[in-house]
Amino acid sequence: MGIVKIGDELHEDIRRASAVMCRSINAQAEFWIKIGMLAEANPALSFNEIVRMQLETAHVRLSDAALA
Repeated sequence: MGIVKIGDELHEDIRRASAVMCRSINAQAEFWIKIGMLAEANPALSFNEIVRMQLETAHVRLSDAALA
């Protein structure tokens, strides 16, 4: 595990988002970093497509309603 220094404003944004998403501050930051890396590597994919791809990779079964 390493330490990453970020600005106070971004830290506050992460803190607020983590409360909404029911994640720890660290888990929220890790999620945003991972999604950002995947978005840079796959610029043609939308956020929803990236999340769907990750869920499929984790073998999470998505109902037809969730895919609509």
